[in-house]
Amino acid sequence: MNGNNEFDLFREMMADVAPIKHDTVEKVNTNHQPTDAQLARQLAAQSLSEGDPAYLSLEYARMLKPDDIVAFKRPGVQDGVFRKLRLGKYDIHARLDLHKYSLKDARDEILRFLKQCQRMDIRSVIIVHGKGERSNPPAQMKSFVCQWLEQISDVQCFHSAQRHQGGTGALYVMIKKSQEKKQETRERHLHRRA
Repeated sequence: MNGNNEFDLFREMMADVAPIKHDTVEKVNTNHQPTDAQLARQLAAQSLSEGDPAYLSLEYARMLKPDDIVAFKRPGVQDGVFRKLRLGKYDIHARLDLHKYSLKDARDEILRFLKQCQRMDIRSVIIVHGKGERSNPPAQMKSFVCQWLEQISDVQCFHSAQRHQGGTGALYVMIKKSQEKKQETRERHLHRRA
C-alpha cells in the first residue's frame, strides 16, 4: 500500500466527521459538599474537652469478633505515624485496663483517662478491653470501645496491639495534643526564633 492510497482511505473514513467548534475546556467550579453521613459523623465526633459521655452510645455498636484486628485512622494522620503506632513503636506512657468494668463505667473511664492523658501531654496509650470470648454477645466491650474511640475527635488513630501487649484484646491509641499544649509549643518555637 503506498502513501497516496492510505491518505485517500483516511479521507474517505473521515468524510462524515465534523470539526469541533472550539477545543478549550470550561472550568467548572464544583465545591465539595459533604454527604449527610459525613455531616452526621462530624456532629457525632466530640472532643475530649466537651466531656459529656452521653453522646457515646450504650445502645448499639457494630459487633466485632474476638479475634478481629481493628484499625482506625482519621484523615490527615500521616501513614508513617499510623504504621509506627500499628507496629507498637511508640513508647506507651499510660495504660487503661477495662476488665471487670460495665459498659457505662468503661465509657466514663475512657473519657476520664483520655482527658487526663491529654492534659499531661501523653499522646500514645494502650487500652485493654479484652477479647470478650466468653461475653454474651462475644467481643461486646471491644466493639463498643472501638465505636467510642472513633466518635471522639481527639483520638487521631488506633490499632490492635502487638501480641506481647494484648493483641486483639488491646488497642494502641494516639491522642491529639491539647489546645493548651499546642499553644505552648507554638510560643516556645517563636521564643527560640527571637
